[in-house]
Amino acid sequence: MNEREGPENGELTHKQRHQFSQMLEKLYQCCTDRQVYVSEKFEIPQAELRCLLLFGQERYLTAKGIAARLGIARSRVTMLVNGLVDKGFISKVPDPADSRVVLLALTPAGQKAQRDVTSMMDTMRDEILNAIDPERRTALLQSLDTLKTAMERVSEALE
Repeated sequence: MNEREGPENGELTHKQRHQFSQMLEKLYQCCTDRQVYVSEKFEIPQAELRCLLLFGQERYLTAKGIAARLGIARSRVTMLVNGLVDKGFISKVPDPADSRVVLLALTPAGQKAQRDVTSMMDTMRDEILNAIDPERRTALLQSLDTLKTAMERVSEALE
């Protein structure tokens, strides 16, 4: 049996499990470090930053929609929204179709912050991809897609 390939029958080796766990942990830490860096650079708490980025191409969001997309309680959304309102990044607009609903919209300052953060993150992503040999990029992206699909499959099986 070749140590690199694993057992002939395709079973996982201890080395593969260990290497996979370490790699996931390192990738997670890199992503976390990037989020902390961007958050500190723009002086916006990470949770508020994630909320701000949800707007993307959306003109309006609701607290309920934000809660669903971030996977957090509505009470937490209220705190996030209030923080962004206090910073002048979000305004509350009554829904003309339903007076019980409050629509949330980016202010001009919020649009600028969202564009600036997105631009910085795009630059960081491009630098990462440019650091990878062009001939290996496609294989890397395919492997990441395979990993994502496998992780989703396992998550669905756990539900």
